Formats: sequence, C-alpha cells, structure tokens
Amino acid sequence: MRPLLASPEPILAPGAYDALTARLVEEAGFPAVYMTGFGTSASLLGRPDVGLLTLSQMVDNAARITQAVEVPVIADADTGYGNPMNVIHTVREYERAGVSAIHIEDQVAPKRCGHMEGKRVVSAAEMIEKIHAAVEARCSPDFLLIARTDARAVEGLDGALRRARAYREAGADVLFVEAPQSDDEAAAIARAFPDVPLLFNWLEGGGKTPALPLERLRELGYRIIIFPLGALLTAAKAVRALLATIRTEGTPASAFDQMVSFQEFNHLVGLEEIRELDERFREKS
Repeated sequence: MRPLLASPEPILAPGAYDALTARLVEEAGFPAVYMTGFGTSASLLGRPDVGLLTLSQMVDNAARITQAVEVPVIADADTGYGNPMNVIHTVREYERAGVSAIHIEDQVAPKRCGHMEGKRVVSAAEMIEKIHAAVEARCSPDFLLIARTDARAVEGLDGALRRARAYREAGADVLFVEAPQSDDEAAAIARAFPDVPLLFNWLEGGGKTPALPLERLRELGYRIIIFPLGALLTAAKAVRALLATIRTEGTPASAFDQMVSFQEFNHLVGLEEIRELDERFREKS
C-alpha cells in the first residue's frame, strides 16, 4: 500500500465481501480491494453489522480474499476485538493472512456500522494504547495501520478531530474520520490534516455522508476512498429480481440476459489456470 499512497492519484478501493467479489474488483482494474465488515457479516451470517463476527471469522474471510487476488487488501478490523493485548493478536493474525492494511475504530464493543445510530466510543486514552500496541505488534513496517474514529456522532466534529490528531501522534499511518455529514465537514477534516493520508468512506445506498464527486475528494487531498457496499447492495437486488422471476414464471429463462454466461463465469474464477496446472502435473506423473 505504501507505493500506492505515494502516487498522485487517490486509491479507489471497492468493497468485497468474499473472494469472488474481490476477483471482480481486481478484474475491473482497481489498485486495491477493501474487505467490508458490513458485507462480511451479511454474507457469512445474513445479519447486520453490529459486532456479531469474531476475529477468527473476519481473518478467515480476509485470508480467502488475499489468496484470490494479487492487489493489496485493506480490511476492516472493527475495534481490534478487545484490549491492547487483543489488538496485538489481531494485527498479527491479519498480517499473517496477507492483508496490507487494517482499520481499527474507537467504538465500544459490540460495535455497529459507522452510519447507524446509537454509537458509543471508548476514551481517547484507551484507543491510543490500542494504537501503540498495534504499532509494536506488526512485523513489517509496510503493514499500514488506519485509525478510525466514530466520535463525530458522539462528541461532534471538533472532538473527532482532536481524537484523530492524538491517534496520528500515537503512530497511525492513515486517519479515518467516519461519517462526516457535509461537504464542509469533509473539507474541515482535510484542512486539519494537510500532510496526513486520509481515508474517505464513500458509503453507497444512503448513509450520513454526502456523495461527494471524485474530483472534490481529489481536491481535498483524500488518499484512500473506499466504496464498501456497492457490490453487496447490487448483488442483493439482482438476486432478489432473479428469484422473483423464477417464482413468477417458473424458470429463470427471461433473466438470462442479466447473467454472465456459464463459460464467462468459469473464466472469471480461473478454470483455465486450473486446467493448465492439471495438465502440467499429470504429464510428469
């Protein structure tokens, strides 16, 4: 991720909730994949993002995603899954899984999606110790630590900016001030940290943050822009429409033009590569 951060263009990282969507993100030419916690909870449990997933479930999904793509993976690591000792374990597990960057937030556990109501945050001092632990735990300096604060909803923007500044001083590589509620707030965050890499959460489907154009985010200097839910929400709508077609018409025949073909899908998941490997090793046996 560090070479990408040094490039002049913002890093656009669409969200993937499983290995297949990660492959689609890579196929589309994006430089990085974002593993969404919201999408992981929805796909693994069929439940909302309210802190139900464990560290091992999140890391397992991250490992499957990193094995499916060659581009760097940024992963949601929720609250770090406990105190500073747990954060040490969390960092090591994600790094071992092949993830290039994680973000850890300052919510009280069990957390909830950053655009839901009723969030609570731990003290800034507690979060600072988590960041200290994360910095010390990583094996490679290339593993990026993104500090997320959800304090905008609890302490206002000024409180969130104070926390973000303290998290940067504690060693965070990138700052993520969650859920600014206007263009002016997004600009205020950028002005507060002109020389610090910032992450912007471009939440699809209707969250608390306005849908700012890429040119505006580029102008403000945001370095990483994640699109966590687009693939998930689009897939949910498409599958719902397909099932309605089958229920109404008895077969999916009229929906064929909305699907990739069987052959195209096999190409997407690398069937040719598997066949080549099979033939190469069969010849030697």
